[in-house]
Amino acid sequence: MQYFRFIALQYLVTVGWALAGALSMGIGLGVAFKIFTALTPKIDEVEELKKGNIGVAIVMAAVIIATGIVVAVAVMPESAG
Repeated sequence: MQYFRFIALQYLVTVGWALAGALSMGIGLGVAFKIFTALTPKIDEVEELKKGNIGVAIVMAAVIIATGIVVAVAVMPESAG
């Protein structure tokens, strides 16, 4: 019974970290996209993506990956690092 409680607690902690990471990633990507859009006022990134502009797609992918790395490091518990 003690083992089951330990496993259940670890499961809940893992789900909590997953939810914290998902929420942080959503907020972080929204903020990063707004900042990136504000820094490039002459380019409408969404319209360029709709046109199929590969260059803009690569830059936006790099912004998403970089934001993901920053958020992951910020959210990761110290014991996992």
